Amino acid sequence: MEQNKVIEDKILDEILKSIQKINYGEVVITIHNSKIVQIERREKKRFDLKPTIKMEAKV
Repeated sequence: MEQNKVIEDKILDEILKSIQKINYGEVVITIHNSKIVQIERREKKRFDLKPTIKMEAKV
């Protein structure tokens, strides 16, 4: 029983770390047979693209 608690604590720590490290995106937790088997962190990179002024060459 004590070993299960240690494993659960490690999994919870990993979930919290994943959430803390991400700015935009998602954390996906995969569960099989009522047990967490995988944690994925999908991070999005966002860019604020402002319109640029194009300079036309004079001929």
